[in-house]
Amino acid sequence: MTRLRSQCPCIIFDSSREALVAGLKAAPWLVKPNRRELEIWAGRKLPELKDVIEAAHALREQGIAHVVISLGAEGALWVNASGEWIAKPPTCEVVSTVGAGDSMVGGLIYGLLMRESSEHTLRLATAVAALAVSQSNAMKTLLIIEPGLGQARAYLAKTLLGAAAPKAHLDIIDNPNDAELAIVVGNAIPADTSLNGKKVFLGDIDRAVQHPELFLSEAKGKAHTYTAPIASASAPAKGPKRIVAVTACPTGVAHTFMAAEAIETEAKKRGWWVKVETRGSVGAGNAITPEEVAEADLVIVAADIEVDLAKFAGKPMYRTSTGLALKKTAQELDKALVEAKPYEAAGKASAAQESGKKESAGAYRHLLTGVSYMLPMVVAGGLCIALSFAFGIQAFKEPGTLAAALMQIGGGSAFALMVPVLAGYIAFSIADRPGLTPGLIGGMLAVSTGSGFIGGIIAGFLAGYIAKLISSKLKLPPSMEALKPILIIPLFSSLVVGLAMIYLIGTPVAKILAGLTHWLQTMGTANAVLLGAILGGMMCTDMGGPVNKAAYAFGVGLLSTQTYAPMAAIMAAGMVPPLALGLATLVARRKFDKAQQEGGKAALVLGLCFITEGAIPFAARDPMRVLPCCIIGGALTGALSMAVGAKLMAPHGGLFVLLIPGAITPVLGYLLAIVAGTLVAGLAYAFLKRPETELAAKAA
Repeated sequence: MTRLRSQCPCIIFDSSREALVAGLKAAPWLVKPNRRELEIWAGRKLPELKDVIEAAHALREQGIAHVVISLGAEGALWVNASGEWIAKPPTCEVVSTVGAGDSMVGGLIYGLLMRESSEHTLRLATAVAALAVSQSNAMKTLLIIEPGLGQARAYLAKTLLGAAAPKAHLDIIDNPNDAELAIVVGNAIPADTSLNGKKVFLGDIDRAVQHPELFLSEAKGKAHTYTAPIASASAPAKGPKRIVAVTACPTGVAHTFMAAEAIETEAKKRGWWVKVETRGSVGAGNAITPEEVAEADLVIVAADIEVDLAKFAGKPMYRTSTGLALKKTAQELDKALVEAKPYEAAGKASAAQESGKKESAGAYRHLLTGVSYMLPMVVAGGLCIALSFAFGIQAFKEPGTLAAALMQIGGGSAFALMVPVLAGYIAFSIADRPGLTPGLIGGMLAVSTGSGFIGGIIAGFLAGYIAKLISSKLKLPPSMEALKPILIIPLFSSLVVGLAMIYLIGTPVAKILAGLTHWLQTMGTANAVLLGAILGGMMCTDMGGPVNKAAYAFGVGLLSTQTYAPMAAIMAAGMVPPLALGLATLVARRKFDKAQQEGGKAALVLGLCFITEGAIPFAARDPMRVLPCCIIGGALTGALSMAVGAKLMAPHGGLFVLLIPGAITPVLGYLLAIVAGTLVAGLAYAFLKRPETELAAKAA
């Protein structure tokens, strides 16, 4: 600096600590320490403003022409040969003090170059510094600490680096998508596609702990642009050792948990670490933590509905259905090793369609998502209506009575919402949140136009695809992009869907639904028996698969038209497979091994709860005998249920719905239908079943 003064006398100097003390000895033209730095130079505390002014004059006596002291929230002080000035900063919210001092220096230089007065220049510099503290100017930085370095050391490194980050003009964040710099503390940079194109620095944990400020300075200077290596397809036998999985089905009951158990069992057989998160009817169970996601080599998603997977962004992911995960677990895990692709959170819908061969196609998945959200509404509403009928079929017509209140809750509210919820969440599955508003509006219009659940399904798909089209095709300036999800997409998609429902779709679909309802309610015994047999057979064809779910969705949709008989046949037939196979293990005990006998007891309980999936272990082991027996038994039960005129107000719950008065009528005829189908299927399989000892001998 001394040599520089001979060529340029007007040197402006701003530094800290030892460098500041050394630089002041060279007597630059202008210095800008803060109060704390001035105290270090003076060797004493400066609690009052007069003490600061006195120290500033002491600096001037050493040959420094201009002394500017930043006082934080109190503003700034300028002392030179012409006098003393104090500038107060404007009131503002302090977001980050990083860069405030540099901003003040910039303001001083600008004022001096423009030949402004000292007073005006100081005010300008103070205002610029205030603007700087009201926003974050630090580089957004992702801190990654490699697992296995020890919890204590990792915590210490994270704490020390976090404390040193503001001084290094770094802002530690958690979202890799927003990061400008990634600092990896460990032995290797993870093969993470979310780091592609970002500046990445790899450093040692010991240096990070011992010299955190120097470590961060090196990270900023030596970081290089990173490209994640393309992972080669691994042989199944050399697959990843740590996997996480998510399971979800429309009802959030049987398939969700049985698929989770199957994945856990198969993974543990292979010696893998595994954790499965179940997205069931009561929310996420056994939730996967961010740390477990970071450590995972592979993510498996076995879901029949759309689920939120944002936390897995950048991880290799394989998507399948709960049915395949349950029935072909080993094959699906092998395919996952080869076919997994990095997941991008923004492409939820496309990711679902790129997952290879699936048991359920895209449209089917969207429909089941809507059904899964609608189902609790239907169950609650149906049971409230049943409780109202317990006081008498016409009791709800008496105002002010409990029966009237129950009917208002069930029929007037819950059932009124079921079609809008169905449509809304079909659209949500297709277009995410932008699709929800037009979907709900389209569903309400389906109710008001009389097009019912058929109109709701059409409105849901129309709303979802229109919202998705607007979202992907409409390009706006960055300043207006925020208007898309809150104004443009809801407004225009709702207008298109609403006008289409009112002028094009509502009336013709209402006529179709009215015709279907009239046919179902007035059809003769022969047609009713045939319909019941078809629905019953469908329920037992794949036990929770697409055919089963199609029949179930049909029955649930008819509840919105107060058509209750098909739903009764559907639930009765769905109970037959597990009950029949449980019965077979009791009747022909010697033909089953110990594990199958225990499985039969569990199947009996699951059957009583209307969980058809309880029969899947038997069907997977012996499909050529189990499936025909169950289909025949289910068809018989469905036919008998329709023949006796059974009606069911709630679409789930099994025989436990009998605890609600009026939920099932007539009770005796309904029970006889279930017993008949169970006996036929159970005894048939008990007769056809080959003893396990014979099968084992043949296999050997």
